[in-house]
Amino acid sequence: MANHQGGGGGGAGGLIGHASLPPPIPAGDQTVWADAGPLIVASCSELQDGELIHAENFSLFAAMSALEIMDPKMDSGIENSGYHSIEEAIENNIAPVPLSLDSTLDVQCILDVIDHLFSCEATWHKGHSLAQTVFSCIYLLRIERTSPHSLLHSYCRIMRAICNALVSVVSDARTNEEEDLFAMAYALPLKGEGDEKCLSILNSVEETISRQLRACRAQSSRKKSLEDIEPLQRNPDLEEGYCRALLCRLRFRKHYFHVFMCMRKPHGKGLELARKHVALCLSELSYMSKSLEFLRSLPYGSFQDDIESSTTASGCKPIGFDASLNSTLSAPGPPRATHILSWKKAVGYFQKLLHDLDFVCSFNMEPVLEDVLHYVVQFQKLQPDLVARTHLQILLVQDGKLCGKDSFHDVISRALALPELTADKEFQKNEFIVQLGQLIVSLLKILCTNIAWQRRKLGKILQDWGVLSLQLEMAFKREFGDRLNVMVDENMCMKVSRRLLIWTDEHTYWIASRFLTLGFELELYSPNEYCMVYWYMYVVLMRLMEKMQMRIAINSETCKRKREKKKDHAKDPARDGSLSSSSLLIHCYICLCEGLAMMLAALHNESKAFQMRSPFNGEEERFSQHFDLLQKAHVPDHVSYYLFKESTVHARISGVVKHNYFREAQRITSSLKGSFAGDPNRMLELQQLEQVAEHNRIALNVINQVGADDPSLRVSFEFTHHPHFAMAVVKRS
Repeated sequence: MANHQGGGGGGAGGLIGHASLPPPIPAGDQTVWADAGPLIVASCSELQDGELIHAENFSLFAAMSALEIMDPKMDSGIENSGYHSIEEAIENNIAPVPLSLDSTLDVQCILDVIDHLFSCEATWHKGHSLAQTVFSCIYLLRIERTSPHSLLHSYCRIMRAICNALVSVVSDARTNEEEDLFAMAYALPLKGEGDEKCLSILNSVEETISRQLRACRAQSSRKKSLEDIEPLQRNPDLEEGYCRALLCRLRFRKHYFHVFMCMRKPHGKGLELARKHVALCLSELSYMSKSLEFLRSLPYGSFQDDIESSTTASGCKPIGFDASLNSTLSAPGPPRATHILSWKKAVGYFQKLLHDLDFVCSFNMEPVLEDVLHYVVQFQKLQPDLVARTHLQILLVQDGKLCGKDSFHDVISRALALPELTADKEFQKNEFIVQLGQLIVSLLKILCTNIAWQRRKLGKILQDWGVLSLQLEMAFKREFGDRLNVMVDENMCMKVSRRLLIWTDEHTYWIASRFLTLGFELELYSPNEYCMVYWYMYVVLMRLMEKMQMRIAINSETCKRKREKKKDHAKDPARDGSLSSSSLLIHCYICLCEGLAMMLAALHNESKAFQMRSPFNGEEERFSQHFDLLQKAHVPDHVSYYLFKESTVHARISGVVKHNYFREAQRITSSLKGSFAGDPNRMLELQQLEQVAEHNRIALNVINQVGADDPSLRVSFEFTHHPHFAMAVVKRS
């Protein structure tokens, strides 16, 4: 605390309650700092409940900002370099142009700047502040200064253009709820005059370096060079290595820019070209990795403390960076200097990002909604980061249409197997259809978020689907009574209403099943809770399969009536077969869920294993906590903790063995292999499910032979083969 002579209201009492405060005294060069500890101790004895110490230059906000919450993205505080402005840093030669008067060292320094920017960009993608990562580069903050240096200028230009493009697409998609720092541009210079020419500037520099590389090769092979090219730097022994290292970095950046430009084209028109650029990016990344050995062999620059975790390929410290200069831009409290990913980890990050983007670009632009949902779930298994998820969302929902092509009332009419409704204006304006279209858009956007945010949002949107389903059911019963079975003489209104209700119910249960399975991926369930979770999944999946089979039956009936009229009727049975395969896969899930739930219940009943002994909340409270959102949405109806207990209280190991749940699951997986032969993802899952069923069947037989009440028996559950279905591990102590 600064100690100044004079000023009224001295002592602790002047800071407490409603006492008048002295005018603020700004700290200056003449300020003398003193230990405020004794004053604070004295104040504590006088403070009453609800009172705070407050001064004009030290508020509650300042006090809270001084605390660390152990999250580098959110912690306040500042590590200051000593420079108060960018201009002051430039005056002190922190970011010189050129980077060195020695041409060889200049090239080395530029490579270090490029590599550190590469690491900063990966760190930014991981959710850190743009101001503290990419724009900690003074060359980017004052890009006009780099104009005399064509190589540095071209790279900074395209770097800024890529950052601007990514901030724009993430902001448009609004997928940054949890990585909200990503889209915060603050007052950073993301746009500049002439940025639209960044690619042509980069191409010009690339061509110059390519000629320098050709000239270098011609000299090394003793061929006469046809071009009088000035070398990149003065050391001929290093010329080829430097040219190669620069070219692969420039080409990576060029193709990387093209990937995003192609993916932003409407209706997926640029996806095929984007995949070609993705392949070229991956190729250049491999060349960048190969350049590491060459760059680390050079005796230039000041090495970072830990060369293996260095942010440059050479291991040298880059010049021209100062994260603290942007501290005033990082509202509300300036974060500490961000820990930048190492260059090797950044290469790994971009490789994964490009593979994820390639998966997005492989999307079929003529989709059926069920196929889209399956595609997004498969995509999420890759654990994609924000950038890839954002581009998938932009692709799926464009201008309020599926893939920018089909309005959602068309999507719904096709899903109901009633294409004749596509042009029906009354159908398009129907209140339920409009609401369903909005819910589908919301669902697709939610499925493209990270899984933690996704699960929370699915729990909330589930109530909207549940309410709409209830409204549809009430409207149907009011008009037609309780007749959901296939009717031969039904009119169009009844046909649409019945199919709409079944289809809505089916997707409501699909969302519920997704909500429950994400709990395993997020590790929200303890082994003591597996029994209730698998039991609830069993109930939800039973209802899902029931609605799916009703829809299949309706579509089959429609096919029979139209078969003679349709020339391409061979398409429909194949589609029906696909749906039947999906229904069988759900049946396999049901067998595994029921088997695991009953197995866990039997172990609980016979050996007192997996019991909840928490003094804070018992089994019923846990049940309510995990399934509250489902029960509020009545998904399913009439399901309660007491029904769960009634279903499991009499479970015994001998009974579980007798019912052969896991044997049935194995039988189903074997029968499905022919149906899913062309789908590698499905085939992999069938293999995983088969392994889970086999291991659990064997474990169950062992427990039955030894006796569940044997005190030497130890049973645990692991997710070795499948992320959602546990495998029992039996040991003797």
